[in-house]
Amino acid sequence: MALEAIVARYGLAAVFLGAGIEGEAVVLTAGVLAHQGLLPIWGVAIAAAAGSCLVDQIWFWMARHYAHWRWIERAKRTAAFKRALGILENHLILFTLSFRFIYGMRTVTPIAISASRIRKRTFVLLNAISAAIWGPTIAWAGYAFGEMIGPLLHKAQSVVLIIGAVAIVGTIGAAKLLHGQSRRRRDDRAKASPEAAHTPA
Repeated sequence: MALEAIVARYGLAAVFLGAGIEGEAVVLTAGVLAHQGLLPIWGVAIAAAAGSCLVDQIWFWMARHYAHWRWIERAKRTAAFKRALGILENHLILFTLSFRFIYGMRTVTPIAISASRIRKRTFVLLNAISAAIWGPTIAWAGYAFGEMIGPLLHKAQSVVLIIGAVAIVGTIGAAKLLHGQSRRRRDDRAKASPEAAHTPA
């Protein structure tokens, strides 16, 4: 059964479950169906945010408490996991908020975050905020461009291209945020250095 048919048949339940598995593909499809009047757009946005938040919270919890499970160990051997760890060293909070929008980082990042210094309560809060932004953003992207995307949904290659475009835009936005934060930190350190140099011994 095609993804569009599954989402149309099972409605918001499919969006809730699919948001944490297929991610953008399910939510984008649901947004298009909302444009066609088959689903409520705010229901899609809320279900997407809730499903995404829950699944990533489960991955974080499993990785922190069952780090030696086979699935967790397999994820830790991927290049994406190592890349996520490298970013987390300098941009823990911002990356935790933005990883959903970065292509190829979605699944492994909650596992990488679990290995960081972040507290459980902090991750719960940041994860909820991130999901609350991501869900409506992807849902409304499908809704806003429903007329253009709708006829392409039955073509797998077209769906991949659409998702890729959304992911690229998200990646660029997240990269700019990370770069801006890094630049501000360097400027702050540069300003602090002269002051430290003139501090009396």
